[in-house]
Amino acid sequence: MADVKETRFRVEGMDCASCANKIDTAVRRMPGVSDVSVSVTAGTMRVQHDAESDLEAIRRKVSGLGYAVTPAGVVAEKPAAKHEHGPNCNHDHGHSHDHGHDHQDHAGHDHDAPKSAAIEGLHGHDHGPSEGPWWKGKKGRFTILAGVALVVAYAVGHLFPAIETYAFIIAMVVGLLPIARRAIMAALAGTPFSIEMLMTIAAVGAVVINATEEAAMVVFLFLVGELLEGVAAGKARDSIRSLSTLVPKTALLDEDGRTKEVPAESLAVGAVILVRPGDRISADGTIIEGESAIDEAPVTGESTPVRKEVGDAVFAGTVNGDAALRVRVTAAAADNTIARVIKLVEEAQESKAPTERFIDRFSKYYTPGVVVVAALVAIIPPLFLGGIWSEWVYKGLAVLLIGCPCALVISTPAAIAASLSAGARRGLLMKGGAVLEGLGKLTAIAFDKTGTLTEGKPKVTDVVAFSASAEEVLRLSAALEAGSSHPLALAILAKAAEDGIVPPVATGSRALGGKGVTATVEGKEIFLASPKAAAERVTLSAEVQAATTALNDDGKTVSMLIVDGVLAGAIAMRDEPRADAAAGLKALKDLGIKTIMLTGDNARTAKAVGAELGIEVRAELMPEDKQRIVGELQREGFVVGKIGDGINDAPALAAADVGIAMGGGTDVALETADAAILHGRVGDVALMTDLSKRTMRNIVQNIALSLGLKGVFLVTTIIGITGLWPAILADTGATVLVTLNALRLLRPIR
Repeated sequence: MADVKETRFRVEGMDCASCANKIDTAVRRMPGVSDVSVSVTAGTMRVQHDAESDLEAIRRKVSGLGYAVTPAGVVAEKPAAKHEHGPNCNHDHGHSHDHGHDHQDHAGHDHDAPKSAAIEGLHGHDHGPSEGPWWKGKKGRFTILAGVALVVAYAVGHLFPAIETYAFIIAMVVGLLPIARRAIMAALAGTPFSIEMLMTIAAVGAVVINATEEAAMVVFLFLVGELLEGVAAGKARDSIRSLSTLVPKTALLDEDGRTKEVPAESLAVGAVILVRPGDRISADGTIIEGESAIDEAPVTGESTPVRKEVGDAVFAGTVNGDAALRVRVTAAAADNTIARVIKLVEEAQESKAPTERFIDRFSKYYTPGVVVVAALVAIIPPLFLGGIWSEWVYKGLAVLLIGCPCALVISTPAAIAASLSAGARRGLLMKGGAVLEGLGKLTAIAFDKTGTLTEGKPKVTDVVAFSASAEEVLRLSAALEAGSSHPLALAILAKAAEDGIVPPVATGSRALGGKGVTATVEGKEIFLASPKAAAERVTLSAEVQAATTALNDDGKTVSMLIVDGVLAGAIAMRDEPRADAAAGLKALKDLGIKTIMLTGDNARTAKAVGAELGIEVRAELMPEDKQRIVGELQREGFVVGKIGDGINDAPALAAADVGIAMGGGTDVALETADAAILHGRVGDVALMTDLSKRTMRNIVQNIALSLGLKGVFLVTTIIGITGLWPAILADTGATVLVTLNALRLLRPIR
């Protein structure tokens, strides 16, 4: 084919890798399609195809599987030579405008693309749109209905034992209908032995041998597991949409000295906007008038506001501090910093190949193999060896029962559920079995600094006395900062409170842009300022300069206090490492895991913290830099985990093999990540990897138990030692043993 085009689709209703696999398999079989990439988390599908491909046919194929799908437009045209656009590809793809459209879709704007009745009806499939509470979705309603039917069956069986079997059959059918429907649709689209087909065969097989109660329960538990996956996937998609809310919807456009409110998305490159104190900046740009402190934490992860003046660049989504600014726009809405972060998150997620569940892969061989073996056992001896038909059909049914995959189906999710519960009690949240497996395979972990290895807020580390006592320096400084919400001011006030100091009343307080704050306290003129601003008022001796340099070299921010024109002292502050950071990093190193710090903070501060913790440091990074470094580590052969707590970490979290959100991180970081450490303990990272390894060992044991028992009873059935009832015990016994083994993982994590 001469040219390869790439079209992007929005797909609603995917909730697991199995969904992505079915869509991938179906679309790859379409004429003209050369490659498919499906992202469950982003709810998107990218299809590479030739110019003659029927996009409407592709859409119908996916909607036929029961997923709502709408084209999002052609996002790229490529030459025939295939180029891999991975998450770390830094060159221009030439589709920024389409991405801008997509982001607005994320923000909640309506698509104009029509939806057919087939999409709206979902062909009776239980994959509904992922918005709204889980119990309002079709899958949620089916799960509740199946649960109610199961409870009713137990009640009926207790009251009327004669019809107990029929009650459980009805309960099983209620839950099995949506599963069987999906199994049939997947089979028609090229995936005949999906996990839904496996469950259908297991349930029907259990009914055939009169294990109706077990059939109904296994079907219900399967529906619950699928529902939980759907809820998690829906939240992840919502988190990506929420990124765009960081950018204001409107901006104050400055034209000919007048300002008017306009939609932020309408701002053109070169336009001038007014940004008031406290406002979020609505576009990437350059300051042309004014000077202010800018909170850049959402974009760079900088722990304290950064002073910006004329000529400095500012980013969309950051917060203006204490003065009005006029900013010349340098990037359209589709290309601003937050839009790029959204794009990086989605591309990183789409670059991950769909991961098939182990049971799905195994069922491709196991299920048909069981059916073939059972048929051969029932037919071959009577036909060719003179066996008695009734005897060998009975043995064939026993073999089919032995092969019932109930224990296999429950073995992996039982271990995973137990581990997830144990982790949650410790504040360790992991999004499914794939994450659990991946955590145990990590060989390198990249940490953010601010709020991850450190507390996320500055603290006073030193109070230096020059002409006044340290207590007096702190007392007067606290008087100046009373009532301020600036992070450095809060640190000074917290230190004063800790030392039992009551600040005196300050009058005539005013901020001097870019220099400091001044006021009158107890009849004295007090000025708290940066060393540079202090040097404009007093002479800093060589001793004072040396002390300031030493503090700066330790990554500390220094403020000088001048009282009536005399340098009284200085206060140094720094965002300090978490109490367990050093021990947590050592635990990882003892496990043979490489650690590295990736931060947007300035190099001097980052290196000081890194030296204290004994970790390699890469500083002054933008979100795309963090993502690029993660990719470099992966190309070096490392299995990479990324740990962060901010929106600026989202692209790297998504690009890593396992992304982990730390502590009270933003919703976006928590939902973009594969796992979260809610209590912010660095040491919990090592505990999480240990839990992963124990879980994987448990799963291997479960599989060995279930297959081993089946193997033993298969042999004893063939040679006539055991029959149908022992076969039932083989299946149910394996299920009980597997479940009990999995429950060992519920023990408290230490």
